Amino acid sequence: MSDPRPPAPRQHRPEGAPRREVELFEGLTTTRAIRRYSEEAVSDQDLAAILFAATRAPSGSNRQPWRFLVLRDDEPSRQAKLLLARAAREIWVQKRSRDGYDRGSGLDPDSPKARMAQSMERFPEAIETAPVVILPCFLRYRAPHLSDGASIYPCCQNLLLAARARGLGGVMTIFQLPVEAELREVLEVPDGVELAAAIPLGHPLGAHGPVRRRPLREFVFEGRWGETPAWAEDPPGTRYTRAGPPGHRTPID
Repeated sequence: MSDPRPPAPRQHRPEGAPRREVELFEGLTTTRAIRRYSEEAVSDQDLAAILFAATRAPSGSNRQPWRFLVLRDDEPSRQAKLLLARAAREIWVQKRSRDGYDRGSGLDPDSPKARMAQSMERFPEAIETAPVVILPCFLRYRAPHLSDGASIYPCCQNLLLAARARGLGGVMTIFQLPVEAELREVLEVPDGVELAAAIPLGHPLGAHGPVRRRPLREFVFEGRWGETPAWAEDPPGTRYTRAGPPGHRTPID
């Protein structure tokens, strides 16, 4: 089902304007990936509140193996942001070619694919100038295991939800991976500490709003694989994305 209403205008919150309280369910369903930021600084109070919320996340045996490297405006931070921006450019060039952003619907400037390309073209510069970039780190305490992510990535989602509640925005990336060795040297990261993500944060140029996904019935089975229950329906007015993996797809108006 499609929502006939026009999308809300994309405006950023004027500096000093009061925040609106965001309820939990609203935050869960409207926290978008924000890739453009104003020049307004992120306050110490906001950072403390966001990272407090991040550290309330669950972890295996309550080990809390996370640490957070906060990059702001000191010299090591500036060097690290430049490294991350370089990695972002390299990754985007590869992805643009591999995923055909200059073919098919990507040639239509109003298509979601073309809009994503425009956003990603600007993103490396936004990382360089972002008021804050946070590197969530994982303290290795055993041999690598699939479940390790359960003790670091929930805190990243808490971080982004808390940023949303404080009138900020960000997006989780893995741009640290291609330049990890250089980051470790610049930031003096010790052995046994893994850089799990890179999350730029700031006051959004644009707005949060309803997140578009595929219809719920494509994701939920009951009793056995492939059996979609009748109750797996989206709330009225839900708007969908045409993106997503191949497979069973519900026609979208």
